[in-house]
Amino acid sequence: MTRRWAWPFFALPGAVWLGVFFLVPFYAVLAVAFGTVDPIFQNPVPVWNPLHWQFSTMRSVLEQLKPGEVFWTVFVRTFAYVAISVAACLAIGYPVAYYLARHARRMKGLLLVLLIIPFWISYLMRLLAWIGLLLPDGLVNRSLERIGVLDHPYGWLDGQASSVVLALIYGYVPYLIIPLFATLDRIEKPLLEAGRDLGASPASTFVHVTLPLSRPGILAGCVLIALPMFGDYYTNDIISGSPATSMIGNQIDLFFQGGPQRTVGAALVIVLAVLLAALMSYYLWATARASRPVST
Repeated sequence: MTRRWAWPFFALPGAVWLGVFFLVPFYAVLAVAFGTVDPIFQNPVPVWNPLHWQFSTMRSVLEQLKPGEVFWTVFVRTFAYVAISVAACLAIGYPVAYYLARHARRMKGLLLVLLIIPFWISYLMRLLAWIGLLLPDGLVNRSLERIGVLDHPYGWLDGQASSVVLALIYGYVPYLIIPLFATLDRIEKPLLEAGRDLGASPASTFVHVTLPLSRPGILAGCVLIALPMFGDYYTNDIISGSPATSMIGNQIDLFFQGGPQRTVGAALVIVLAVLLAALMSYYLWATARASRPVST
């Protein structure tokens, strides 16, 4: 009986922590989104009783999610940025993780340390360093002009979508490499050797053995970077700051910080939370499906 309740007892503080510092603030967002606005000072008035919630603001936000409306454009842009960034992170991160897990050998520890070193520096500080690199007379433009790629300086910081995507890739690719490395490193070598013993080429062994076994790590890494990307606003603010590259996070920050329409910002938070919950549900479903024993 003692053993049965031991682990739930140890998990109780963490559960209480999540309940207090996640559920309570999220309920406060719901109270603001479905609340009212002070007619004089235009401040949001939360409504804590669900029976008295008003849905006019949420209906207005949902109407603007139709094709051609403002929020629709922002959501489509955000999904495009995230999809491109995640795909590029996977294209960059998978070979790095594979090399670390299979071929680094004695250099594995050193390379892992070099991979983790960027986390010692604030993400905002690293983005600010990018401003110096992307200035018209910065290192990037001067290097591209020197090798003949550009004839004149390119306006990387002039509201370019490519700059935002590159910054997202730079900021989040380490978070993809680490879970991928952990998954690839746990693949037992006898499985790979069995594939080669059966006559499979290295490429065929990779496609039919390594890649399927690394799918949980791929999915975990993609979810790990995609979820924060959807709510990211500081990357766009620092690298672009243009409405032409505005993402969902920028819209939420705008309504909360730049005006009295905080109820609209809270409604956008709820819409984004529902979308991310759907993505997370798919991840949990896929993980549970992959962990099921294969029936014979």
